[in-house]
Amino acid sequence: MPARAGGPALAVGLAVVLGACSGGAPDDAPAPAPSVTTATSAPADPGTPDASGSSQAPAADGLLVVPEVRVDVAEVATGFPAPWGLAALADGTLLVSLRDERRLVVVDPATGAVEPVTGPGADDLRDGTVARGESGLLGVAVGPAGGAAAGEVFVYRTAPDGNEVLRGTLAGRELSALTPVVEGVPAASTHDGGRLAFGPDGHLYVTTGDAQQRGAAQDPGALAGKILRVTVDGDPAPGNPDPASPVWSLGHRNVQGIAWDATGRMLASEFGQDTFDELNVVVPGGNYGWPDVEGTGGAAAGFVDPVATWPTSDASPSGIAVTREGAYLAGLRGERLWRVPFASPDGGTDAAAFGAPHAVLTDRGRLRAVLVDPATPPGDDGSAVLYVLTSNTDGRGEPRDGDDRLLRVTVTPAG
Repeated sequence: MPARAGGPALAVGLAVVLGACSGGAPDDAPAPAPSVTTATSAPADPGTPDASGSSQAPAADGLLVVPEVRVDVAEVATGFPAPWGLAALADGTLLVSLRDERRLVVVDPATGAVEPVTGPGADDLRDGTVARGESGLLGVAVGPAGGAAAGEVFVYRTAPDGNEVLRGTLAGRELSALTPVVEGVPAASTHDGGRLAFGPDGHLYVTTGDAQQRGAAQDPGALAGKILRVTVDGDPAPGNPDPASPVWSLGHRNVQGIAWDATGRMLASEFGQDTFDELNVVVPGGNYGWPDVEGTGGAAAGFVDPVATWPTSDASPSGIAVTREGAYLAGLRGERLWRVPFASPDGGTDAAAFGAPHAVLTDRGRLRAVLVDPATPPGDDGSAVLYVLTSNTDGRGEPRDGDDRLLRVTVTPAG
């Protein structure tokens, strides 16, 4: 695939003020302004990891309240056809999944060089993955250093009989034969979930969509419409709400982004249907209401309300990354990178712990994935480096010359 090094790219600077927002209207009517909403949270199970999903103590450096940031944007590489997943390898390179072409590539962020992944695992992905609509080769994650699967590659793909998670070993650019981790997740042409991430507890978290089976999201025995928490072998992880089940939380329509902040708090971005997209704080055993409720208003019925919502025309949030000062959500239909700043250095599970959402990148079209650069230590002032994947070639965007792109976004406090 064509690629371009990210050396002399033009950088674009943007200053954003806390509480400012960039509105976007749907096709037929003005959209209401993005809103932050009151949330309630389900209690953590006694004897399980804390309500964030982490079994580790909060990081000593904690969170920062930063009212205003500036972002500078540069291109790293171009020419990606329908990219979806993004993960960092131990050598500092980045692994990108290509949804429709059913393959993986490795990007060197220092040079922009793009290399294909080969080997029996790559052959399996090409031959055994079904790409139809929003399905195909989706999320990718790399086993954390020191863990039971350090350096191994985990992928979420659509097979002929459903969605599944596979693992393999990447030696150089050759992927070994793949072995199943999770199988039998319902699949459809839309609402497939697909994000993979390792939590601070070392376990693998998997997001699944409702696969157009709305009622399945409320069925604790179904894998659709859930966030799963499993060991690297696919067993229910110790401390799950039901020890015999991989289900960590339920009542989800289509979560495509999960990440953790410095306190261990787990955040998730979720597609709404017609009214509201959501940012949620995920707690073990929490029920997030779909399909009985979309957005806020479910607390009286025992559901967990989101901490922020958007009209679906303004967001359609896919990937999410978290820095010390806020959460960054990649918007597809909204075509912008949303920042939701932290309002408390101690965290929290309700809306009071978050500031008003506002857009910090609005000129690159649809955005699919966002990742904090693990090779760049976060600054004491809240500065950080993010990698962002655009998604204009996914069949719903308007591709520009060179799309899709991997961008490097440098975040610094303004002022």
